[in-house]
Amino acid sequence: MVRAGGPQADRPDRSAGPGRSPAPLLAVCAGYFMVILDVTVINVAVPVVGRELSASLTGIQWITDGYTLVFAGLLLTGGALGDRLGNRRIFCTGVVVFTVASAGCGLARSAGFLVAARLCEGLGAALIVPGSLALLQQAYPSPAARSRAFGLWGSMAGIAASAGPLLGGLLVTTVGWRWVFFINLPVGCVCLLLTLRHVAVSDRRPDRPLDWPAQCALIAAVALLTAVLNEAGRRGWTAPLILTGAGLCLLAAAGFVLRERLARTPVLPLRLLRSRSMSGAAAIGLLFNFAFYGMIFTASLYFQHHRGLTALRTGLALFPAVAMTMFASVLSGRLARRTGHRPLVVTGMLLGSAGLAGWAAAGQDPDYVLLVAPMMAAGFGTSFALTGSTATVMSAAPDTYAGTASALFNTTRQIGSAAGVALGGSLLAGAATFPTGLRLGMAIGATAYLTAAALALFCVPRKGGHA
Repeated sequence: MVRAGGPQADRPDRSAGPGRSPAPLLAVCAGYFMVILDVTVINVAVPVVGRELSASLTGIQWITDGYTLVFAGLLLTGGALGDRLGNRRIFCTGVVVFTVASAGCGLARSAGFLVAARLCEGLGAALIVPGSLALLQQAYPSPAARSRAFGLWGSMAGIAASAGPLLGGLLVTTVGWRWVFFINLPVGCVCLLLTLRHVAVSDRRPDRPLDWPAQCALIAAVALLTAVLNEAGRRGWTAPLILTGAGLCLLAAAGFVLRERLARTPVLPLRLLRSRSMSGAAAIGLLFNFAFYGMIFTASLYFQHHRGLTALRTGLALFPAVAMTMFASVLSGRLARRTGHRPLVVTGMLLGSAGLAGWAAAGQDPDYVLLVAPMMAAGFGTSFALTGSTATVMSAAPDTYAGTASALFNTTRQIGSAAGVALGGSLLAGAATFPTGLRLGMAIGATAYLTAAALALFCVPRKGGHA
């Protein structure tokens, strides 16, 4: 039970030397790996899932975006729950929810049931991710160790992203698409055991209540944004329903800001956003996720629907993009100690912009060899900037708001992912030809990367500097 009187741990510390042992890092990264794997592994599977479950293109978008919608909408709740009840407890709860929901996805017999199970997976992910960064910040207090931990945390996203398309293609073509979800079951069990055994318990903040009105407004804003972008390609950008949804989205976002200004205990204290580093790095995360995951989703559909590749061959075709993420985060984590984060984030975003611009300029149906370098540049650039953006957000936040800061950063990133997938699908559905919609999506993604590079110049501190 929680006793009044300040922060308390929920049980004695059984950590195996946090700050020195790599075990907490392995445990936390196992959960993060599972979450990110589910973002990318589904991309090569959704065309097959759509055919088997008779889902439309909009339905396919919702199978992908239902997960990221709930993930993004509830991340701040997950961060606030972690700060209030203990980050390890909420992290473990998320692992259990995610694992059970994955089993439900694998057992789905209709598109509607699959979307519902994906929503539950998003809930589990929203509890896992804020706690993952907060637990690393707790376990590795020294700046050098923390930077390495964040770099490895980011590289875990790269490994999961690179494994996703190949693993998804392999599973779909051998044992079936349901194993794309069943593969999470052993990973979730291992993650839970490692966390309970090796990660220190976290302090509680029982004096920090949840701000449910603000949370509901945020969920409404994210859901409306995703719905508008998903449906615009089918209904038209000027359809009354689309315009109404866009207006309600803006109204919900304004309601969230107003509530946070008036609340005594806001879920996201607006004073945190006065930090140029925190707000700027969060916006950078939104932009590079928008560009990268929009590219992965539309490219997967392009290779399978337009070029007629199998799921496995699509995974192989996407591998150059996601393989570059495997070591870019680790490399940037090491270089940051010499150069600081700003030049690395700027460089990564410029590389990503050049990559997607190169794809957009490659022509209607270019040879695959002409797409390899653009995909590699986008994958490397995104992951190269991730460590610096993460460290910038977390360093700008007080330790008592570590979970909230982590949730803010990952909320903006997942909003970017959902928007990128939704807009990419709508552009494909609304364009005269498949390649035309794809090239337009790549051009928009290149612009997003370029905007992120400009933001980094002003928002990411110099080496040893402060925003």
